[in-house]
Amino acid sequence: MKRLQQLFTQKKERILNIYFTAGFPNLDDTESIILALEKSGADLIEIGMPYSDPLADGPTIQHSSQVALANGMTLRILFEQIRSVREKTQIPLVLMGYFNQMMQYGESAFLNACKASGIDALILPDMPLEEYENHYKAQFETLDLGISFLITPQTSESRIRKASELTRGFIYMVSNDAITGGSNEISGRQLAYFQRVSDMNLPHPRLIGFGISDRNTFDIACRYANGAIIGSAFIRALENAEDVKEATSAFVAKIL
Repeated sequence: MKRLQQLFTQKKERILNIYFTAGFPNLDDTESIILALEKSGADLIEIGMPYSDPLADGPTIQHSSQVALANGMTLRILFEQIRSVREKTQIPLVLMGYFNQMMQYGESAFLNACKASGIDALILPDMPLEEYENHYKAQFETLDLGISFLITPQTSESRIRKASELTRGFIYMVSNDAITGGSNEISGRQLAYFQRVSDMNLPHPRLIGFGISDRNTFDIACRYANGAIIGSAFIRALENAEDVKEATSAFVAKIL
C-alpha cells in the first residue's frame, strides 16, 4: 500500500495504469511485461487474474484469460511470479480479479499471499461494498492492502461517496455501462459523468477505465481525473507479438 500512496503523493495527474492478463500471451511473460512497462513509463500496473467466467471483461480480455488458463496459469504460480519480480521493481502492483477467486483460494490465505508476494492493492469488481465493510475491511487494513471500488455513470451520489469512504487506493471510474474493450469514442454523456464526479471533490485519486485505448482517449480522461487505465488495447498489442518487451515499449510510447 505504501508504494501506491507514494505514487499518488508524488504524481497528481496523467497517471498511466496498464492492465494485462497474467499468463498471456505465454505463461512466463509476467515478469518481462511488468519490467518493460516500468521501463517504458507506466506508473501503475494492474495484473489480471485469469478467470473462466468473467463478469465485466469484454471479448479481448476474456480471450486472454482463456489462453492464460490453457497455458497453465494458476494463482499459486502467479503469486510466485509476483514474488520474484518484486525483488526487481518497486512499481505499485494491483491485482484485479473476482471475489469468487478469492473465496476459492480461501479468503485469508489469498489476502496473506497478496501481502507476502508484494501486491499493493486489489480490485474485485463483484465484491459488494457491504460484504467488504462487514467481513474483510479489518483484514485488508491489518495487512495494509489497498482496495479500489468501481463506480459507473449509473452509480448514485450516495453510493459513490460510500465507495470513496471504503476505498484504500484509487476510485476506479468505469467510463460507461458496457464491458471492457468497447467503443474508442468518448461521448458527451460520458464527459458529463466525468465532470459530475470531478465536482464531488472526492478525497481519493480517480482513474478512468473501460474504453481508454490510445493517446487521445488517455488525454481526454486525464482532463477529468488523475489518470486512466488501459487494458484491452494493450492485450491486443501483445497477442501476436514476437517480443513482448518490444511490443510493450512501442505501445506505451504511443500513449505518453
